[in-house]
Amino acid sequence: MRGFKKTSLLLLALLSVSPARALMPDAPDLAFGAYQRGYYQTAMQEAMKRVDVDKRDAAAMTLIGELQAQGLGVPENPAEAVRWYRLAAALGDKNAQFSLGLALLTGKGVAKDVAAATALFEKAAAQDHPGAWYNLGVIALEGNGVASDFIKAGQDFRRGAELGYPDAEYSLGLLYREGRGVDKDMQQAAIWLRRAAEGDYLPAQVEYGIMIFNGAEGVRANEAEGAKWLLRAANRGNPVAENRVARLLFAGRGLSEDRVEAMKWHILATSAGLRDPWLDTESEKLTPAERLKVQQVLRIFLGK
Repeated sequence: MRGFKKTSLLLLALLSVSPARALMPDAPDLAFGAYQRGYYQTAMQEAMKRVDVDKRDAAAMTLIGELQAQGLGVPENPAEAVRWYRLAAALGDKNAQFSLGLALLTGKGVAKDVAAATALFEKAAAQDHPGAWYNLGVIALEGNGVASDFIKAGQDFRRGAELGYPDAEYSLGLLYREGRGVDKDMQQAAIWLRRAAEGDYLPAQVEYGIMIFNGAEGVRANEAEGAKWLLRAANRGNPVAENRVARLLFAGRGLSEDRVEAMKWHILATSAGLRDPWLDTESEKLTPAERLKVQQVLRIFLGK
């Protein structure tokens, strides 16, 4: 990502979160335990039992909604998920408010309504739901027909980031890097991008790896550290990281020079649509033996 316009589009794509992030630590013990272990039908059965016993068991209702929304153990049914979220949200469950807000924001299972989604996120955020703070920041950033409010976005992202939400940490880091809504501060950008990277957030691993490799104002360059993060992201299939790792391996910077491994990563990045004429030129210098080795390591890497 080079500019903030592209980043904001990425943030929109991240509005839907994984079930594990949406669910709550205070979910029903048996039901949530089954959910965590992937026994989704059992989770549904246990959650329904809880609701049969207690018609105000909002945590169980939210779990039922999540299973319906994701099609886990039952056929996917967004509209039914929304029904359960509404019941739990009305009882004040912050996770149901968050999930219903996402449904309204994306129009999944219900008519899209940004204003209603915002109201629900505000309720969940008041209960320290980090994902709600993050999405409030995204809404402020996108503007929704009015000018983007970068200051509010920064404030909302900070609240989510301080609660340990990697998406918010990453977004706050980018605001500091670009000087949008906050004073430009590369040191703060590095701090928040690193936290997001350590939280296993893939885009942050790429951005932080590039930043720390090159260095920035107030941030000392560390090629080995930057290469480590880029390699980690490459191993998770990120084309930009694959491309950067290929370059580093050909040049022997941050990583020991290895033309075979470099070519492997170049092929993977190219297959994902990321072209690089310089790497094409370097690859032409490989010997026949090295080319054969590249095919071997690729097969092993891809499990073929």
